[in-house]
Amino acid sequence: MVRRHPFPRKLPAIWLFSDERLGVPMMALAAILPPGSGVVLRHDSLAAGARWRLLRRLARTARARKLVLLLAGAPALARRWGADGVHLRQPLAHAAPRARRLGLRITMPVHGGGEARRAKRAGADGAFISPLHATRSHPGAPALGRAAWLRLARIAGGQAVALGGMTPARARQLRRTSGINPGWAAIDAWEEKAAKRRRKPA
Repeated sequence: MVRRHPFPRKLPAIWLFSDERLGVPMMALAAILPPGSGVVLRHDSLAAGARWRLLRRLARTARARKLVLLLAGAPALARRWGADGVHLRQPLAHAAPRARRLGLRITMPVHGGGEARRAKRAGADGAFISPLHATRSHPGAPALGRAAWLRLARIAGGQAVALGGMTPARARQLRRTSGINPGWAAIDAWEEKAAKRRRKPA
């Protein structure tokens, strides 16, 4: 059964994106997110049972910290596993109406104009637009830069979320200069924050 939260439809401004190369467990990263943030669980290579158990553990943290939890994949699976929403990859854009009927929030990844237009047509609540900056997740991939990122944000509609080399400082700068109050998501920034906490003397 899907979890029912008293959350507004607007998506969180701050996100953790899961990545299987992380050296810090997802549970530890979710625990340091500001209350009201969001988590996108990918971990596609896990067996279904292990992935389900990870999502259920994250769901407990999400309830305690009022986090929004999205599952990357198909709407039916996100609904069955109890996620708040679904992160629809581009090949599954056609499943957006199904996700809405199930009461799920919908986000999509955007890397170029075609994907931005597809997110718009799907009526996605939010678009994770990347990479704004160079990132370890996609070594060698060219960064969009602010102008191209903003162009894609305007095309995609919904809430624009910056991903790719994001840090709190870069997020503040983007908010000051973009005029659209975007959200931001990160992988490495949360891992680095967790590592700093571990190094602090007791």
